Amino acid sequence: MVLKTKLWHTLEPASLFEAFRVDPGRGLSRRDAAGRLQRYGANAIVRRRQTSPAVIFLSQFKDFMIMVLLGATLISALLGEVADAITITAIVLLNAVLGFIQEYRAERSLEALQELSAPRARVRRDGMLLEIAAAELVPGDIIELEAGDRVPADARLVELAFLQVDESVLTGESLPVSKTLSVGRATSSNPGDCQNMVYMGTSITGGRGLACVVATGMRTEIGRIAGMMQRITVEATPLQVRLEQLGRWLVLACLAVCAAVSLTGIIRGEPVYTMFMAGVSLAVAAIPEGLPAIVTVALALGVQRMVRRNALIRKLPAVETLGCATVICSDKTGTLTENKMTVRQLYLGGRQLTVTGGGYAPEGDFLAAGRKVEPANDPDLRLLLEAGVFCNNAQLEEENAAGVGAVRKVMKLLSAAKSVWAVRGDPTEGALLVAAAKAGLALPGQRYQRVGEIPFDSDRKRMSVLCRGPQGESVLFLKGAPESTIDRCGTIAVGGKISKLDPAGRSKLLAANEAMAGDALRVLAVAYRRLPGLPAAIEAEDLEKDLVFLGLVGMVDPPRPEVKAAVEKCRRAGIRTVMVTGDHLATAVAVAREIGLLSDASDVLSGADVDAMSEADLARSAATVNVYARVSPRHKLRIVKALRRGGQVVAMTGDGVNDAPAVKEADIGIAMGRTGTDVTKEAAAMVLLDDNFATIVAAIEEGRGIYDNIRKFIRYLLACNVGEVLTMFLAALTGMPLPLLPVQVLWVNLVTDGLPAIALGVDPAEKDIMQRPPRGIKESIFARGLARKIYGRGLLIGVSTVAVFAGCLYGAGASLMRARTLAFATLVLCQLVHVFDCRSERRSLLELNWLTNISLLLAVLCSLAMTLAAIYVPQLQTVFETVGLSAAEWLLVLFVAGAGSIAVGLRRVLLAWRLRGRPDTDR
Repeated sequence: MVLKTKLWHTLEPASLFEAFRVDPGRGLSRRDAAGRLQRYGANAIVRRRQTSPAVIFLSQFKDFMIMVLLGATLISALLGEVADAITITAIVLLNAVLGFIQEYRAERSLEALQELSAPRARVRRDGMLLEIAAAELVPGDIIELEAGDRVPADARLVELAFLQVDESVLTGESLPVSKTLSVGRATSSNPGDCQNMVYMGTSITGGRGLACVVATGMRTEIGRIAGMMQRITVEATPLQVRLEQLGRWLVLACLAVCAAVSLTGIIRGEPVYTMFMAGVSLAVAAIPEGLPAIVTVALALGVQRMVRRNALIRKLPAVETLGCATVICSDKTGTLTENKMTVRQLYLGGRQLTVTGGGYAPEGDFLAAGRKVEPANDPDLRLLLEAGVFCNNAQLEEENAAGVGAVRKVMKLLSAAKSVWAVRGDPTEGALLVAAAKAGLALPGQRYQRVGEIPFDSDRKRMSVLCRGPQGESVLFLKGAPESTIDRCGTIAVGGKISKLDPAGRSKLLAANEAMAGDALRVLAVAYRRLPGLPAAIEAEDLEKDLVFLGLVGMVDPPRPEVKAAVEKCRRAGIRTVMVTGDHLATAVAVAREIGLLSDASDVLSGADVDAMSEADLARSAATVNVYARVSPRHKLRIVKALRRGGQVVAMTGDGVNDAPAVKEADIGIAMGRTGTDVTKEAAAMVLLDDNFATIVAAIEEGRGIYDNIRKFIRYLLACNVGEVLTMFLAALTGMPLPLLPVQVLWVNLVTDGLPAIALGVDPAEKDIMQRPPRGIKESIFARGLARKIYGRGLLIGVSTVAVFAGCLYGAGASLMRARTLAFATLVLCQLVHVFDCRSERRSLLELNWLTNISLLLAVLCSLAMTLAAIYVPQLQTVFETVGLSAAEWLLVLFVAGAGSIAVGLRRVLLAWRLRGRPDTDR
């Protein structure tokens, strides 16, 4: 037996059985099944060879910056700076542990995918019905399925009775699919188009069926998704790339300058040992070994803020990546929409009514031409809603409430206006219950009692229930497809009376149905029939005729209320929102128009259109297309790749298994926390705890703010380090003694590089942060003048420190110890003043509100206290070779430290005064 085709849905059952050499009544023999199991392998998701945890952990130390930090640790230990050595070691280990956790958790995405395989399956073997481990299934096995089962393998249906399957994990469709035995077309093998197939990992929600297994393990749709996920390589984020480049550049530059300082001193006649120690000390101070730790702290603090805004970050670098996102690829169902079918329109008695309210909460009104209609005073509306309740198997109940029986479907309406409501059962039937609940209907059990049911059938496209009233009368309530229902109606209810339904009336009803369907509404027709008594047999052909037409019910999975504003906010921030859904084209277009995502039909592509495109054509179209409908997992993956090839930074949202490959491929994968599968959550970098699209926008805002803060402390750290290096280099170059001792350099590094830099990481974002376009993915971390600001302030710090040192030593004739103490104080104060300049790249120190970051004020005060201790505490004076300074000397230090910042602030104030009335510019 050779399996060459994927188009099993196009074969007649007889041809299928012949291809698999199986008798559907007896199933495979045990011997044949064993041979096929050996040939095709177990029905399980095969994982690629895993990297051991030890190798994953050790790989974290390959980074160039990490290796330099380890060298700095050794140098610090040799210098006797045990505290520095311990600190650097802790930083390195922290980064390694975080990286290990992220990689190790990523491996779990395939484990979660494996859990979608059904553990047991009912199969026919040698004429007997057996229950076996699903892993033992083979192609050709005949399996039985019923409500509540998880489908154990991809299979072609050969018998069924009212079978309905929830395929949302594969297709993204919010409604269960009614299966048929009709032979499908060969033009598409998309799971959403193969109505005579069932797929591994999907769930049976109703009915029963018999199916022939056509694919197992990695050959199933779920298996192919697993294969796609394994082939995806996780690329470094923009932040990781930039920090790697920054680390290499900084280390090489600092080592070169420090070597020059040492050589200059030696050439000038200074002791070799002294200059070597000075060069090493300067190297330890100049290399920003705290940078990785501060980045980690900033990202971790950002994660905490995001959790408070319902966004859970699973991978720290993803926080920064969000800030440069240019495209959000969003699934429709449950992400842009509520994933709750809701009745929007009613058509009855020649009138069209609008139903307000969203979700499952029984809150809303019925409006006719904008005016409120009271169901209690409208017999046609009341009977229509009651029919929808009786012809129904779903339940409406409060979340976590005790089971609400079928008789109490509509009650508990007034008990908790803010309660969380849920529907148990078919979403379409749930929508009918919610609509009736909005009308405040009484308990249905008080009027009618169900005595029989004719289930929904895909051929009839109708469902009927037979009820008995309090006086012994019988009523048949029916709901179904409008065309087939209208054909069986002879009369129509209008104004509480029954009128004959003539051809003109039928045409009018069909036109109303087409109009509602054109608005992408799922339309059901509702009818009833009064019977003189209970029939002897409940047969569809006998009972579903001579019906009284009640009306049309149009329902939709509505957009989330906040989505439209979120999409507009993204647009203002330069971020394009793209809908990528497995749902029907008309539904996708209607939702896209409602949320302001679509203005032109040319912006829409279907999965079939994507199939017909080359990679180059798709890449060109991806630049403008905002809606993709009826797409499969491979389409989603191609779309994300096409956008990334076009230079976009892509965020991909998803909840079902079908989204997992694209979520993993995207620059930032986003999973739904409430409705998302474990597979998608494990593949994602971020999880939305409230499944709210607007939360993504909040996360992007946080991401931009965090990146701004990273630039702030990079600016601060590097300017300070440049100032330290230049202080030593300029003194050596001009033949002066060393202005700072090695121990003083290390102390400056300790008191200024720690707490103030970390405090910058919690600086609040500027108010206009979401009015700016996304930064380019290739943009250097020094872009927009940051390098110039670093060099300029570093030069100012170095020159100021050397000038104070030289003036005190040569101009005032002070001792070398006092001159070094003044240089020490000047260097620290220059850096502590500069930290406030770093709070904004667009506003000066004089324009900022100092009280918006109390942590920074406390950090600066702490650093200042440590500096004063080194200068005035007698025991520390001996260690640092310092002396106490006079008030006049402190005034000099304060003037020199603050002059640069004040000058910049005054310049901006004067410039703003000259440009008053003009738009704000990034001066």
